[in-house]
Amino acid sequence: MSITRLAPSPTGALHLGNARTFLVNWLLARRNGWRIILRIEDIDGPRIKRDADQQAIEDLRWLGLDWDVGPIYQSGRIALYRAAIEQLIAHGAAYPCICTRKEVDLAASAPHAEDGSTIYPGTCRDRFGSIEEARHAAGREPAMRFRVPAGEVVFEDQFAGMQRYDVVRDLGDFVIAKADGTPAYQLAVVVDDSDMNVSHIVRGDDLLDSTPRQILLYRALKLDDRIPQYCHLPLITGTDGRRLAKRHGDTRLMTYHENGITSGAVLALLANWCGIETGDTVEHPRDLLENFTLSRLGRGPIVFDPARWRPHNP
Repeated sequence: MSITRLAPSPTGALHLGNARTFLVNWLLARRNGWRIILRIEDIDGPRIKRDADQQAIEDLRWLGLDWDVGPIYQSGRIALYRAAIEQLIAHGAAYPCICTRKEVDLAASAPHAEDGSTIYPGTCRDRFGSIEEARHAAGREPAMRFRVPAGEVVFEDQFAGMQRYDVVRDLGDFVIAKADGTPAYQLAVVVDDSDMNVSHIVRGDDLLDSTPRQILLYRALKLDDRIPQYCHLPLITGTDGRRLAKRHGDTRLMTYHENGITSGAVLALLANWCGIETGDTVEHPRDLLENFTLSRLGRGPIVFDPARWRPHNP
């Protein structure tokens, strides 16, 4: 059976950009008979907002999106992530790193990816013979990095098409466990998706370069047969071309709800972004199923100007 997941992170409230991605995911699932898991990705400790998980659940229900299993919280699955980290360490696929973020950014040899993010220069790759040695050298706990093997990762994305990454050049070794022991995003989602038999992942294309990292982790954990199909969607941006965020005004679903804007008006806007022509309101997401296909979606980012949106309300 095919399975997908809606995976909000309670680091903030859901906004229109999140909603469009979740709606496309839901429509694909309900058209194709996939089961849907609701997973709350709540392990990014300092960034987690109080009650944001419940708000996300309320927002999804307000839109009319449902699921078959969950909610399942990552915070209750820490033992699984730690077991995977230990497996990678035991097989030499991960190593301790004592570099601070500032040290990585300041490293003279540190190249930068196309999006401006720093690629780790490999300072600690063969520096220590054990975690204890790294701990002693730094006087604190080290992070753990995945040792990226030389070569390419190639995969076919269901929306973005063929993707090819030279992982050493384009990505570099990446963190799988923070110094406080918290598993990093890349590791946690691979463990979860493989354990939950997730076969289809739908998300924004800001996470496109996470895919080769995650494929490498599947392989290192001997889970090659669990690698899902990926579908990365263009983002919703503000008029400045940057990903929709607070700087573009308040586009949170909860704000629209509180201000009396109906879910039907929001769904009509989202439907338009999915290439579906509707009236001023949509009663329920199921009303979009008949006319929905991925081919209707535009190939580039969608620009949203809140000042120009005049939602219809009865």
